[in-house]
Amino acid sequence: MRTPSSGQSVIPRSWKLEPTPRDDDDDEQTTTATAQRRSIIRRPRSRSNWSIHCAPHSFANPKTKKKKKKNRTDTTMRWLPAFLSVSLFGAASLAAKVSPEERFREFHAKSLASAPVKLADSSYAKLTNAPRDYTVAVLLTALDTRYGCQLCREFQPEWDLLSKSWIKGDKAGESRLIFGTLDFSDGRDTFMGLGLQTAPVLMFFPPTIGRHAAASPDPIRYDFTNGPQTAEQVHGWLTRYMPDRPHPPVKRPINWMKWITTFVITSGTLTASYVAWPYVLPVVQNRNVWAAISLLSILLFTSGHMFNQIRKVPYVAGDGRGGVSYFAAGFQNQYGMETQVVAAMYGVLSFATISLALTVPRIADPKAQGVAVLAWGGIMFLMYSFLLSIFRVKNAGYPFSLPPFM
Repeated sequence: MRTPSSGQSVIPRSWKLEPTPRDDDDDEQTTTATAQRRSIIRRPRSRSNWSIHCAPHSFANPKTKKKKKKNRTDTTMRWLPAFLSVSLFGAASLAAKVSPEERFREFHAKSLASAPVKLADSSYAKLTNAPRDYTVAVLLTALDTRYGCQLCREFQPEWDLLSKSWIKGDKAGESRLIFGTLDFSDGRDTFMGLGLQTAPVLMFFPPTIGRHAAASPDPIRYDFTNGPQTAEQVHGWLTRYMPDRPHPPVKRPINWMKWITTFVITSGTLTASYVAWPYVLPVVQNRNVWAAISLLSILLFTSGHMFNQIRKVPYVAGDGRGGVSYFAAGFQNQYGMETQVVAAMYGVLSFATISLALTVPRIADPKAQGVAVLAWGGIMFLMYSFLLSIFRVKNAGYPFSLPPFM
């Protein structure tokens, strides 16, 4: 016997035994019990007269066993769509005998007990069968790990939250909306009948009768083309097709872990600040610290750092003669290295100026004070000469310069 592979549905066959023709003439008055026994087991006079008849196939000769087995498989696959269609049609026919109001009450009661309603092939056909004076939102998904649908598992909690929030806010059923979930493991026939090859798929069935009846009875499909959706996004999509009806909002449960974590972090920060405040306060109130921060910020932004971030300029470039160019000509271009060099020059000039204004006057020795003045003055002269040479590269028509950088 061949064992069906995973994912295949087994369709049972109805086997029947037919009587084989006898080689000798029996009396027509044979009892019914004898005739029945002969229709099941009978020893023929010759081996070639063995035959067992079954529906829909028959096996008469052992030599054609493989061929008959293949024919039986082909016939089964050929009749499979018809069998599925008949099954769904039968379920729909049974659902049609129940009034729409009775169906709504039945599934609304199930929703109050557990939302969304877990569906199978028969209950799906019963719920979505026309005529409908209610709305149905069904999520066709594949949650089993063997199907590898990561999106299905990510969206399922959002779908459960949406359905529970809606039912909790509309226990009387005034919105006339039923939420359902049909897993592929429970609704293979429905997936095949709809021709679905991907999951998840959200189907919205509008009413076909009543004051909320839609112009078209065809379901509306919501595709997850942008990845997993939130409950609020799907809620907005549903409400667009349900005007003039209650729309209970999505209410997420309180995330106690998030609140506890926030409380612990806030309490720890306040405690650490209170303990460290006597040591931090002198640093915060020190004007030299703020002067250093201000100076670094001024040097950073006056050297062209933001220009580099916006324009994404190169760090250096070739000069066309096999060398490297660190400074770009013109005021509309610059390199990353150029920004760093200019910032360093401004920093040295600023430090020399501050030293001449604050440090040198405090030197008690006149000779040392004179040497310091000459040293810092020489540094300022060299840096300013270098700055003018760079400015002449940026603007070739600038007429002034200082030695040694001419």
